[in-house]
Amino acid sequence: MATGRTHRPATRSRGIPEATVARLPLYLRALTGLSERSVPTVSSEELAAAAGVNSAKLRKDFSYLGSYGTRGVGYDVEYLVYQISRELGLTQDWPVVIVGIGNLGAALANYGGFASRGFRVAALIDADPEMAGKPVAGMPVQHSDDLEKIISDNGVSIGVIATPAGAAQPVCERLVAAGVTSILNFAPTVLSVPEGVDVRKVDLSIELQILAFHEQRKAGEGAAAAAAAAAGAPPLKGAARADRKGPDGDMPAVMPA
Repeated sequence: MATGRTHRPATRSRGIPEATVARLPLYLRALTGLSERSVPTVSSEELAAAAGVNSAKLRKDFSYLGSYGTRGVGYDVEYLVYQISRELGLTQDWPVVIVGIGNLGAALANYGGFASRGFRVAALIDADPEMAGKPVAGMPVQHSDDLEKIISDNGVSIGVIATPAGAAQPVCERLVAAGVTSILNFAPTVLSVPEGVDVRKVDLSIELQILAFHEQRKAGEGAAAAAAAAAGAPPLKGAARADRKGPDGDMPAVMPA
């Protein structure tokens, strides 16, 4: 069984843009849903809608994979599932350690989607001596004193940090020193890592703040529209709208200062 220590996905060597890589999991999720419903083929328009992107961008993304579909038929669902899974490195077993088994870490440990997507939680690690040996998601929590040995014994190259902010950087440094080269960071802090180590940050508070911005903007637009209606002015249209999308459909034409 491959451990993930010697194989890295080929996306960078094949020149696939990072933006395309970021969208591949969206396509895979949509395709997996189609596969579960035994749908044999899908058009670019249908798949793009399911993934939340535009069809032109989808076709461009798939061209990097060498997949162009069949005119009048579309894309073969099962083949695309395999192709994207292979490109993302999900056709092998990736052992993962989760460090920090508080509420968030325990929730991640109990997440059932890891195994079906090519990831195996190899160990749960926490610095609290009272947590050592306690079962979480059917696995005993191990003490952080043994972090390096755990990583070595399990051939781990992916680590998940779910610790408080103050502990995240020291944990990150120990993970990297032990051989971990990819880190998913849930701690509310920015990690400093050496070249060759990939970090993906998930900050729920930032995402909520962005949503709050959009809610505030919508409320302001609603108030402006109501005031305009009361004054008998026509509603704002086209270029006058602050939320008008740009030519690529992704960015607003007017960005906040």
